[in-house]
Amino acid sequence: MPTTLELIPSHTRVTENGNAAAADIRSSATRTFLLTMDIFDQIEQESLDVAIWGSADGENFGAKPILKIPQRFYKGETRQVLDLTIVPNVNFIRAAWELVRWGRVAPHPMFVIGLRAEEVPAMSRVG
Repeated sequence: MPTTLELIPSHTRVTENGNAAAADIRSSATRTFLLTMDIFDQIEQESLDVAIWGSADGENFGAKPILKIPQRFYKGETRQVLDLTIVPNVNFIRAAWELVRWGRVAPHPMFVIGLRAEEVPAMSRVG
């Protein structure tokens, strides 16, 4: 049965930079996931950057993310493939987000988001 992970639970309200809980991917048969990020609500003049970080032990997530989702500003859905076959030492993943607000009306950014990872067949190799 394919694995589905809620990396950021649906309708999570974020108002500052943060990290989600680590998700154990050791039981994944394909190590390939379709990420779906939903933005349900936001205010004007702000941006959201979400990245996926990998770890061998669930504690040390290194200095660089393994994938960055394109920067977003508005409501909607964004999909991207996460292929972990290229990083075999990764046993845990977690999402991290950064918010930037440049407007003068409200002092803090605000997004209502969700991010899930659904296991899909492995990407085919050419060569």
